[in-house]
Amino acid sequence: MILPAIAAGVGVAVIAVSANPFIVRAQDAAPEAAQSAPQPAAEPPPDPAAELAAKRDKTRAELETLSKTISLSSDKVSALQQSIADLDKSTQSIRQALIESAARRKALDKQILASEKKLADLGVKEDGIRRSLHERRGLLAEVLAALQRMGRNPPPALLVTPDDALASVRSAILLGAVVPGIRRETDKLAGDLASLAALQTASAAEKAGLTATMTNGIEEERRMDLLLAENDKLSRSNAAELEAERKRSEELAGKATSLEGLVASMESEIASVRDAAAAARQAEENRRLMTDEQRAQAKALADSGVPDKNRIAPAYPFGELKAKLEVPVAGDILRQFGDADGTGHEAMGMTVATNPETVVTAPADGLVVFAGAFRSYGQMIILDTGDGYHLVLSGMETINTRQGKFVFAGEPLAVMGAKRVASATALALETDRPTLYIEFRKDGKPVDSRPWWTAKDTGKARNDS
Repeated sequence: MILPAIAAGVGVAVIAVSANPFIVRAQDAAPEAAQSAPQPAAEPPPDPAAELAAKRDKTRAELETLSKTISLSSDKVSALQQSIADLDKSTQSIRQALIESAARRKALDKQILASEKKLADLGVKEDGIRRSLHERRGLLAEVLAALQRMGRNPPPALLVTPDDALASVRSAILLGAVVPGIRRETDKLAGDLASLAALQTASAAEKAGLTATMTNGIEEERRMDLLLAENDKLSRSNAAELEAERKRSEELAGKATSLEGLVASMESEIASVRDAAAAARQAEENRRLMTDEQRAQAKALADSGVPDKNRIAPAYPFGELKAKLEVPVAGDILRQFGDADGTGHEAMGMTVATNPETVVTAPADGLVVFAGAFRSYGQMIILDTGDGYHLVLSGMETINTRQGKFVFAGEPLAVMGAKRVASATALALETDRPTLYIEFRKDGKPVDSRPWWTAKDTGKARNDS
């Protein structure tokens, strides 16, 4: 007998479920929350690449600020000084210690870059979740309001009175229409909040690890400074002669109109460069005159990782080093040989963006033909690596080597500055990061350096322009 009455009651219930599953109107429905204001027109979706670039710039600025707050304890400084004092004060031992320190410092620089990228990626994902929550704030407010109303006004118990039974059926019909949508949105909200919390935890852990890495980097930087000071002491016996050569080099650099002219003038008019170049050429000639057995023995010694540290010529012919060299600085490759250089021409070398004060190492064994400022290149180092090849590095702020010196692969040569140095090789690069320009030349002509780098260093990481 109750069923006809229930049917009649249901028949007069008017249920209208809009496109939003939480706006439900019925005869006996609970009072609705105030309708949210009309949403503005949807904005175009953000460009992922631009968003990531902006986040990386912001992260980089935060890390630079953090690095200024990190300092070494007095105990750590004392331990570093003692470790340098305990070294054998020979040119060979100091040089080996410098190479090892530079390798550790480059590894730390790469870790910092990787953490920087990871933090930027985590930040973009976190911003995406926050933006999604913000865009759905009206819908989420209705979900929470519906849940709150259901908690305050639970449906009446069934089979108490006919009126209660009818109200229960009506409530069940309404809830049947609304609850699935509420559950879906509630689950999505809970999932987003859990993802947001996980991203924040991952970011905090990455920042903690990065702080430790940066502290280690500062320690290694201090160790290298101490080693460079010791290395400088060993070469001060002819300081007056070196100063005279430096001034003469500046004069020649001011007169030279090209890199070829600069190299020719250095090798003919600077005594240390001339003598070292002649000795290196003689050593190369002696290597060519070796028997096959002697050449194999020399190659095996070089392959063992302990070639003669007193050598004055490269351990390998430069042409045999393809796919074996490491890029001299940790960073992102912005421009490759053959790319547009911003002036309507093709780039003659490679440009790498780095973090401030990153160490620059020698890519290969070579004689320092020139070390100083040259025209629009800024601070520049030219290495004669034999077989008619010269390597040009420019864009550094501080040079820690001198012309006429033979350097080994991995030996620290210079340090990048805090910001990009304005130069002809850095045109049309929309970045304030320090940039190192690398150019390989064969018999005076620029060549593509990509075949020489190891596989992990040949990719174009990202273009900041």
